Amino acid sequence: MNILVLSDSHAALSFMRLCIDRVKPDEVIHLGDYYEDAQCLQDGYTHIPFHIVPGNCDRYRCDPDLPRVLCYEIDGVKMLMTHGHQHDVKMGIGGLVAEARRRGAQAALYGHTHRSDCHREDDGLWIVNPGTCGSYSGTAAIIVTENKKISACRIITQADLEEPI
Repeated sequence: MNILVLSDSHAALSFMRLCIDRVKPDEVIHLGDYYEDAQCLQDGYTHIPFHIVPGNCDRYRCDPDLPRVLCYEIDGVKMLMTHGHQHDVKMGIGGLVAEARRRGAQAALYGHTHRSDCHREDDGLWIVNPGTCGSYSGTAAIIVTENKKISACRIITQADLEEPI
């Protein structure tokens, strides 16, 4: 399964649409800032399941009772999904990693910093920040799952979308 991970769109929908059209993901995760961008995409791509969490810029943009953290299995892989501001990720990812391990997640997905990252910790925990899809040189992440595990993860850019995925 191919999972497209987006974050920090800040009302810029064109890169996200290009990602969906080119990657043709089985599912999409949007990690906040702007929640309504993900809802707009969801309305346009009704055949794709979306998983959405609000970010710090969504305080007045969506229902305040929406969960800020989601943690459940997608294709057999338990993923912790959050924007990251509540874990102070701009100061470091230690709190995020600790929560992911405490919940038994195989991957910790976050945004907020606008800096992309995709790596695996020594204990096998995947850390994924797709960066920002809302800037001129947007980035996103693709997670590939097989047999209830992440088999690949990579960051993509606008240039990557001009070549075969």
